[in-house]
Amino acid sequence: MKSTVVGSFPAKESSPSNFKDKLLNTLGMYDPFKEAIKNSVIAQLDAGVDIISDGQVRGDMVSIFTKYIPGMKIEDGNTVIVSKIRNPTQEISINDMKYAKKVMSDYYGGKIPEGNGIKGIITGPNTIIHSSRIESFYKNKEDAILDLAHSLKCEVDAIVNKVDPVYIQIDEPFLSTGMVDMKTAKESIDIIQDGLEVPLGMHVCGILSDAFKDLAKFNIDILDMEFAGNNVNLDVLKENASLLGNKKVGFGCVDSSVNTVDDIKDIDELVSCAIEIVGKDNIILDPDCGLRRASNDVAFDKLRLMNEIKDKYS
Repeated sequence: MKSTVVGSFPAKESSPSNFKDKLLNTLGMYDPFKEAIKNSVIAQLDAGVDIISDGQVRGDMVSIFTKYIPGMKIEDGNTVIVSKIRNPTQEISINDMKYAKKVMSDYYGGKIPEGNGIKGIITGPNTIIHSSRIESFYKNKEDAILDLAHSLKCEVDAIVNKVDPVYIQIDEPFLSTGMVDMKTAKESIDIIQDGLEVPLGMHVCGILSDAFKDLAKFNIDILDMEFAGNNVNLDVLKENASLLGNKKVGFGCVDSSVNTVDDIKDIDELVSCAIEIVGKDNIILDPDCGLRRASNDVAFDKLRLMNEIKDKYS
């Protein structure tokens, strides 16, 4: 059994505090988020996480991608689609992932344990389009979703080729809302999955009683769900586990919606139930969702307790 994070971690910008950083800041080359990435990675590793993220420290899950994609622009913090969506103007998350992986390698003395590593995290095209306003060019969301899938595929391929992640995770919280055309959603994920040389996971938060049967048909290797804050999903999994085939389950076992530390007995009970349903070899433990809204201490303790339970069953 392995553990991971859904993505985000508490972070804040830093200010230059030494001569070198102040000089870089003067030259416009200082990165106020680099220290946040390092702190996020070390916190994850200290807590026992096997498959880390870079902490997603630079902004919200939509604009962090759309500000680099032609055809989309940011107005008052919201994404607006103004023309045909094209390929990104630059690699978006590569540098942060490379730095996070270096921090991880240094943490382990230059040799990351087998099966551990970093994962690439992309906000899915369905969630981005449904979070955006179409101002021109597209008459429907479905065409925009498919064009964006092709655009995001460029970033996914770059991550695979330049970072060597353990797997790619697509974040698609909108797929639980009933607002998304599932046929288009499946086609968009197929575009991203095409030729992919590493496993593909998809994180969908919310109650999945209405969406699970469709999601089980997606061409993915891992379906990541939340269970601590939405224990209805445990019954959904129990009733429909056979539909997953060979897919693994990303099992959200700590509640990311509250800024308090979970009871370890509750985590243990959830994981024990999951093992009975799908077997421990088919589970990857993680929080329900990102931990950005938690305090640093609470986020760390949530991950630490999650990994205590992982170690118990490993």
